Amino acid sequence: MAKLDSTKAAKQLTSILAFLSGLLLLTIFLILGFVYVHLFGVPNSNVSEEISEKKEVAKIDTNFVQLWTAPADWRIMKLEPEEQKLVKYGKELIAHTSEYLGPKGSVKQISNGMNCQNCHLNAGTQPWGNNYFAVQANYPKFRERSGSVENQVKRVNDCFERSLNGKALDSTSREMKAILAYIKWVGSDVPKKTTPRGAGIFKVKGLKRANDPEKGRLIYEQKCQSCHQANGEGILAENGKSYTYPPLWGNNSYNHGAGLYRISNFAGYVRYNMPLGATYERPQLTDEEAWDLAAFVNSQPRPTKDLSKDWPNITGKPFDHPFGPYADPFSEQQHKYGPYKPIKEWKEAHKKQTNSK
Repeated sequence: MAKLDSTKAAKQLTSILAFLSGLLLLTIFLILGFVYVHLFGVPNSNVSEEISEKKEVAKIDTNFVQLWTAPADWRIMKLEPEEQKLVKYGKELIAHTSEYLGPKGSVKQISNGMNCQNCHLNAGTQPWGNNYFAVQANYPKFRERSGSVENQVKRVNDCFERSLNGKALDSTSREMKAILAYIKWVGSDVPKKTTPRGAGIFKVKGLKRANDPEKGRLIYEQKCQSCHQANGEGILAENGKSYTYPPLWGNNSYNHGAGLYRISNFAGYVRYNMPLGATYERPQLTDEEAWDLAAFVNSQPRPTKDLSKDWPNITGKPFDHPFGPYADPFSEQQHKYGPYKPIKEWKEAHKKQTNSK
């Protein structure tokens, strides 16, 4: 009888253990299922649609991948000794132009106190920062503004006479030779007659409306005034020879013949480089803000220049060149502030009509 009771107890224990084991397994499966759903969610059509939408939003902008970069500094050591000196001096002149060629320059006094680097960021090597990447590969070249084939000497002196509102640099001077040597070095890897991605200034998509200087004023006050000051005069360095932050208008800024006086150029320049600290990877302005800011800055007073010899063929004037006469029927006001689409469409239709004759 005792043996039967023992057997019965063993069977009951086995059943209990089996039940507990099953319950433990079920609990484990439930826990794993909960963890999976928590981490990955429940797959359904709505989730798939959301994932698809997110992929579209996160689509990579190919304008900002695989951008060209300047040669590494250590490569200068591979140059001949004299060329090394010229390249290094050229970089110094670009970065600290006013120290040598400004109103109190140690070599000559032929410019307004700004540095080339104020417009050509990081000594002309910043992607989409008005850099020199494509200069060596494409000059000499024909330019509509002068109506002639220009060499690099002419291009450099255009900057001195327009952006630096000064005088031309002697083409035989050591300073000109150094600047040309540096520009050549920056573009030394670029194949002839090509323009690498990231060269020059990014072309910002235009607005459907006219650019608004008043909206731009508000943006300037919020994001630019702390460096460039309320009257756009910039901040002069302690040595009194150059600017810590350059003037954006007024007597010591670029004149109205400079490239940045075209609103499209200024908008592209600030879109991915300003305010201080912004880059194409971490921009701080929207397209709309960049256009309106450009309209505000370029509506402020600045030095003038005789442009009577510019654009001998007026059909070659860009859509946002703010001074007539024009081949098209649009006003100076619209050429300066937009909207630009009607002007571009007219120019394209006129070009096709001319080519068909």
